Amino acid sequence: MLLLKNCTAVELSPAQVRTRLDIVIDGATIVATGRDLAREYPQATVKDMQEKLVMPGMVCAHNHFYSGLSRGVMAPIPPCPDFISTLKNLWWRLDRALDEESLYYSGLICALEAIRSGCSAVIDHHASPTFIENSLALLREAFLNAGLRGMTCFETTDRNQGQAELEAGVAENIRFAELIDNEKARSPEQYLVEAHIGAHAPFTVSNPGLKLLAEAIQKTGRGLHIHVAEDSYDVSRSRDRYAQEPLARLDEYGLLNEKTLIAHGLWLSQSDVDLLNKRGAFLVHNARSNMNNGVGYNPHLPALQHAALGTDGIGSDMFEELKFAWFKHRDAGGPLGPDAFLGMLANGNQLLERNFNQRFGRLEAGYTADLTICDYSAPTPLCAENLAGHFTFGINSSAVHSVMIAGKMVYEDREFGRETAHLYEEARRAAEKMWHRMAAL
Repeated sequence: MLLLKNCTAVELSPAQVRTRLDIVIDGATIVATGRDLAREYPQATVKDMQEKLVMPGMVCAHNHFYSGLSRGVMAPIPPCPDFISTLKNLWWRLDRALDEESLYYSGLICALEAIRSGCSAVIDHHASPTFIENSLALLREAFLNAGLRGMTCFETTDRNQGQAELEAGVAENIRFAELIDNEKARSPEQYLVEAHIGAHAPFTVSNPGLKLLAEAIQKTGRGLHIHVAEDSYDVSRSRDRYAQEPLARLDEYGLLNEKTLIAHGLWLSQSDVDLLNKRGAFLVHNARSNMNNGVGYNPHLPALQHAALGTDGIGSDMFEELKFAWFKHRDAGGPLGPDAFLGMLANGNQLLERNFNQRFGRLEAGYTADLTICDYSAPTPLCAENLAGHFTFGINSSAVHSVMIAGKMVYEDREFGRETAHLYEEARRAAEKMWHRMAAL
């Protein structure tokens, strides 16, 4: 049993700041909060937080750990004047160049850096068309090695080998979901990683593929994780080829529900936004990625009932992602205030609740002890009313002091408690080999 003493306890939505709070943790769960609890729990080990900010763990709600070794890529990349050419010339070559070694180190380094940035969980979306079978199990090993909570899935698509590739992608998603079910039953203490059923985007999944995905969802009880309307091409192709809006097409196959995660959604029609809300599905906004790819701005954010923040592979720094999301919205003349984006950051924990059958996102008894701890000396008063202002204009990931996941300090006093330099050396070697394979494609 652990007692975190003298915390500045921060909740993001609804905003709340409580000073000198004690938090008692037994195993993976918060069992009590209050003032001066040491007498009530004399058996607990006491850690004095010295008024550090202690908040529910932050969640990156959409990421691509397979892209972790793309940073500074030195393979020859032809000009990419638009989004589709960026996919074809860069990302769809990189994912075909992945092998077991490069995927593992990409996943492990991304997991470590997510924790260092203050994340307790990452929802991943994976692609490696030449290494499909058991790729998700390998990613799970990387998550567990780092101690990071998360979800992952395989990006089902027909863009390389048609129907055979669709079937292999769906099979990998089912295989991984069943592995998780077996591991959860056998070793619940290792239950840090969950499964989605993944697909790339409507424009690279045929109707027979959607049918296979629907069957996988029904068989496994998981939800769909897919990019939709990231670029206008996805919408125009859906209208031209299927005479449907993208989400209406997915809904026809029963693919929209409360466990569905839609990434991007910039170019959705109003009818698709209404459908998304009706089904209770989540949209994950990835502001920096949208800006980087030049795909436009999402005007639908004020209309969304369930929205969270992700990075789409641009690291896992959610402090920075929140700032970009707010500043871009402000620049676009949007009506939302910073508090709305703080709420989207908090909503990542709702996604965990929908999939892990645990309680996340509050500093209360009965909630999972996933915590982000920051050493932030506020130069102005810090309270619920101005918390969003501190996140938007002040605190950043350099303040991350410790991260607790399932009651365990996986990162404490800005250290992992083990040597990591050799992992980065191995990652650099794997990256160079992967870049050579990219150059040959």
